[in-house]
Amino acid sequence: PSLSTPFLRHLSRSSKPEFAFFVYQRLRNEGIPIDRFAFPPLLKAASRVGWLAEGKEIHGFGFKSGFHSDPFVQTGLMVMYVGCGRLPEARLVFDKMSYRDIVAWRIMIDGYCQSELFDDALELFEEMKRANIEADKFVLSSILSACGRAGNLDCGKAIHDYIIQKELVIDARLRCALVTMYASCGCMDMAQQLYDQMIPKNVVLSTAMVSGYSRHGRVKDARLIFDQMVEKDLVSWSAMISGYAESDQPQEALRLFNELQILGIRPDKVTMLSVISACANLGVLDKAKWIHVYADKNGFGGSLRINNALIDMYAKCGSLERARNVFEKMTSRNVISWTSMINAFAIHGDANNALRCFQKMKEACVEPNGVTFVGVLYACSHAGLVEEGRKIFASMINEHNITPKHEHYGCMVDLFGRANLLREAVEIVETMPFAPNVVIWGSLMSACQIHGETELGEFTAKRVLELEPDHDGALVLLSNIYAKERKWKNVGDLRQLMKERGICKERGCSRIELNDEVHEFLVADRNHKQVYEIYEKLNEVVSRLKLDGYAPNTGCVLVDLEEEEKREVVLWHSEKLALCYGLINGAKDSCIRIVKNLRVCEDCHTFLKLVSKVYRREIVVRDRTRFHHYRDGVCSCRDYW
Repeated sequence: PSLSTPFLRHLSRSSKPEFAFFVYQRLRNEGIPIDRFAFPPLLKAASRVGWLAEGKEIHGFGFKSGFHSDPFVQTGLMVMYVGCGRLPEARLVFDKMSYRDIVAWRIMIDGYCQSELFDDALELFEEMKRANIEADKFVLSSILSACGRAGNLDCGKAIHDYIIQKELVIDARLRCALVTMYASCGCMDMAQQLYDQMIPKNVVLSTAMVSGYSRHGRVKDARLIFDQMVEKDLVSWSAMISGYAESDQPQEALRLFNELQILGIRPDKVTMLSVISACANLGVLDKAKWIHVYADKNGFGGSLRINNALIDMYAKCGSLERARNVFEKMTSRNVISWTSMINAFAIHGDANNALRCFQKMKEACVEPNGVTFVGVLYACSHAGLVEEGRKIFASMINEHNITPKHEHYGCMVDLFGRANLLREAVEIVETMPFAPNVVIWGSLMSACQIHGETELGEFTAKRVLELEPDHDGALVLLSNIYAKERKWKNVGDLRQLMKERGICKERGCSRIELNDEVHEFLVADRNHKQVYEIYEKLNEVVSRLKLDGYAPNTGCVLVDLEEEEKREVVLWHSEKLALCYGLINGAKDSCIRIVKNLRVCEDCHTFLKLVSKVYRREIVVRDRTRFHHYRDGVCSCRDYW
């Protein structure tokens, strides 16, 4: 090697790799010969700074200098092209190599994995085996990573078998790759077995286990691993916060985020997205405002992904106005931004603005995708805009060339079902190009329930149960149909079946936040510290509303009880208890915000409208599918929900 080569190598590995190019240019300008050993460090420098143009120039110079067939130069070219994200060019160099050592195979496989082209990586690994090249631990780790990220458990197991068959030493790197692969594919028993064999356990390995358990709904197991970790980095904290956020435990996610702050660990964008998601699920506006301020103060305000998440968070926390403010202040918007805003209008029952936003999106030359159309069709469905829904569904197919999926047909079934056009809803189900799933039968079933169509309701409930025998909603609907028809023996048989299978009807639960504390109430809840005051307030409210013509609607109580008992059951619904707590403890003119896990029943809907009128309070309720804004005795849903 020439005297300049060690210097170029040093620069390529330094914190300023671009300086290698300045030396290269000077050597060229002064006519100093450059040998083949100078090319790998120069190409490595180009790779590190992503300078594709300079890398191509060196490629051309190498070709003219006659070094294009040199294995060192070819390997360097592959590193450069992979580093600059140009996989086809890297593969072209790889394919032209007369001799490929393990390093060349490793670079190409790594390149595919980094670009998430996992099938290409796996295919190349098979080609490598056919070429009788023995894989080393670095290649095997990359391939196991590809299997895990692609969710290809069969291939991952085959690699594990290959390692055992070749009697390769499973060192810390390989064991970590195996654990991560099994955890990513949801094979947690095997992941745990390998994890238990590793001593000491490093932070990367433990984080993989936390992520694996969390991703597959085993949050308690994830927390057990998390609590046993001697040291935790931001990635492990983010994995655990994300686990809680995605497992419908938003309060735990936010509690863990508070711990992170106390420790002085600064979150990154991934952590913030999980925290915003948790806040959206919790539905508490004060928390949402605080998270937004925190994101802005910590430099996340300019992030497109963060702003998109904030739109969704504010919408789900009941503030359409704040969601709109975030959207309007964004300097750049993508399809997710527009779709999030359309969905925000949709869940708040503002179909006109949802359609207006959809029109503006098209005028801004942003092409809507399948998710956008779900939001627009949802808006039409919940506002009874049948004709608009028909036109939009047709335009999705004819103008935007989007093939409808189950969720689009589900929206159309819901659109017709809510409008009591059950024949047309059934026609959609019968003419779909694929078999209806549980969601579509469920939409039709719900429509039958709303409109009291018992015969079709019984038929659809049975179709749901064919696909999902333990579906609590279908079993409860059948029970309700039999109860309405006073077929108490059938009701008893169904309830016995549910008991034997351990199936419970989901209990109504409502939560309300006051003074930075979230209070939860179940039906007929007696566990709150202010229980006596709450029930006393409820009696007072009922007495006042009766003067305005309120009479408890016991039609939704479908159990064999005396009328007086039915009235009590209706009056003890969780949202009424949460409302009374808000009336007792909230500021006199403040808005009362409640999050309910189930659809608001007819009696509670009437009750909340009257309270907003008699007590002159604004009440916002988020139920399972949408928001209800009650003001002056009127609801934003216009009694169409």
